[in-house]
Amino acid sequence: MNDLSHYPHLAPIETPADLRRVGDEDLPAVADELRQYLIESVASSGGHFGAGLGVVELTVALHHEFDTPHDRLVWDVGHQCYPHKILTGRRDRITTIKKKDGLAPFPRREESAYDTFGVGHSSTSISAALGMAIAAQRKGDKRKVVAVIGDGAMTAGMAFEALNHGGDVEPDMLVVFNDNGMSISENVGAMTKMMARAMASRRLNQLRERAKRAIPKQSFAGRWFKRWEEHAKGMFVPSTLFEELGFHYTGPIDGHNIPQLLQALRTVKNLPGPQLLHVITTKGKGYAPAEQAQIEYHAVGPFDPEAGVVKKPAPARPTYTDIFSDWLCDQAAADERLLGITPAMREGSGLVRFSKEYPERYFDVAIAEQHAVTLAAGMACEGAKPVVAIYSTFLQRAYDQAIHDVALQNLDVTFAIDRAGVVGPDGATHSGSFDLTYLRCLPNMVIMAPADENECRMMLSSGFHHHGPAAIRYPRGTGPGVAIHQELDTLPIGKAELRRRGHGLALLSFGAMLAPAAAIAAEFDATLVNMRFVKPLDEALLVELAKTHDGFVTLEDNAVAGGAGSAVAECLAAHGIVLPILHLGLPDVYLEHGSREEVLSMAGLDLPGIRHAIRARFPQAGALSQASA
Repeated sequence: MNDLSHYPHLAPIETPADLRRVGDEDLPAVADELRQYLIESVASSGGHFGAGLGVVELTVALHHEFDTPHDRLVWDVGHQCYPHKILTGRRDRITTIKKKDGLAPFPRREESAYDTFGVGHSSTSISAALGMAIAAQRKGDKRKVVAVIGDGAMTAGMAFEALNHGGDVEPDMLVVFNDNGMSISENVGAMTKMMARAMASRRLNQLRERAKRAIPKQSFAGRWFKRWEEHAKGMFVPSTLFEELGFHYTGPIDGHNIPQLLQALRTVKNLPGPQLLHVITTKGKGYAPAEQAQIEYHAVGPFDPEAGVVKKPAPARPTYTDIFSDWLCDQAAADERLLGITPAMREGSGLVRFSKEYPERYFDVAIAEQHAVTLAAGMACEGAKPVVAIYSTFLQRAYDQAIHDVALQNLDVTFAIDRAGVVGPDGATHSGSFDLTYLRCLPNMVIMAPADENECRMMLSSGFHHHGPAAIRYPRGTGPGVAIHQELDTLPIGKAELRRRGHGLALLSFGAMLAPAAAIAAEFDATLVNMRFVKPLDEALLVELAKTHDGFVTLEDNAVAGGAGSAVAECLAAHGIVLPILHLGLPDVYLEHGSREEVLSMAGLDLPGIRHAIRARFPQAGALSQASA
């Protein structure tokens, strides 16, 4: 825990009620100490960093001016919520964030009354705040509702759906538009270009506000000035867009200037109807290395604050993301029809190299997963071969598009699904627990899960060359260390690999579970199959094994409900085969945060958990393994 004697202004603040007793003149000192406390805390434990540094003054001002938690404060995504957590009773636990039994990495309703809406995915804040405002208004409750959304999150369609609705129903609510030019990477798109104009217009806005105060509104000059103001704002700042949607626009103002923030918040919080306050901030503010390397400092491991983050040596083995990155460039060199698409996850999904080597074939669509998938569908209609690089948890947001726009039309789209299965520290919002379940029911969809590095590369080639939609889902981190062949070889669709011939039980492993399955198969003298394909299954092999074994054990790092194991059970049922089956996978709960190993252990998918489950379900096999041991 940090030494609070170094933070005389921050130490007395246990809750926002304490902060509201602090005079305006002392708030900059509180913000300075809050920033230093954040730097010291994240340096010792790691976590999301740059976004929180950028909203320190804004967080202080919001909790000072609004009666939280009675007034509702809704953060978008939640990367920036560490200062909020420090000010809302969780200061002494902030270094436990992302750790097992520690604080959640994002706002979470179960954790604090101040976390009014659980988040983790972007662009939900305005919708949630609008819902809260409408419900409060219907009850006659005068509470204030505030949504804080960044310019990166504002690129998603859901944000504009909420603005469109909010401007129509006109509730009393405030949207704070935090404009820093960044999401995880630099923002892209026409919206970003429009917002950039605001950076050059602060002086214009200062002159405008002085003129408004000096000229009576009802005078001829006042009415003329109002018409000129609307025309000028349309030329220089993005206010016209928001005001045409029904939100009264204020700004842009300096989001690091506490007096300006206080003045603006005191003005807009009591105005009727939907309000939008535009603040300009700097991601990483107050820590020079984070300001200069905003992508690198978005999220960090433990580091020395004096030295900054020291780049770690490359891992001895490539990550699955690295394997995809290399394959994408190699396949692009071999086939000019390949186009790469990412929804604002260039670094995370491994498209940095591709974006540099093939810039004309690289498409970052910003935080717009639905658009990314339908864009790919449109490309495929014209003979292109699009590859959508996307996290498992983010593909959930484009499920309708995957069904209607890709699978239904049997279009040639390859989904490279990163962070599948157990992810770990980012918790339930980022866990890839459901992709096998939600994709398996789609006609025309081929689904693959690699067990090692070379298999991942071969499956990417197989999906790319398959005529129709194909999904390759792979986990975060490194594989078991299998040598990678540089050829762009493919696998026969729907063919499993028999790894070990045993007796009694057959262990059917899908994807990353092969390593523990192999150890257990040797221990129990069981048959081991690397299934490779979730859809289509190798039905011929399953039927053959069912005739010669006493039971099946399916293993997957996906939800058991509707997952790969369910596909095996359905296959046997369709063939009229009755056979005991034990399904091992992720339980029917949302997984807590912790390391990947800790989460697998909690799910019973580590070696002791698998061994115990098999012995409980098949006592005779367990007795045989104990005797052999």
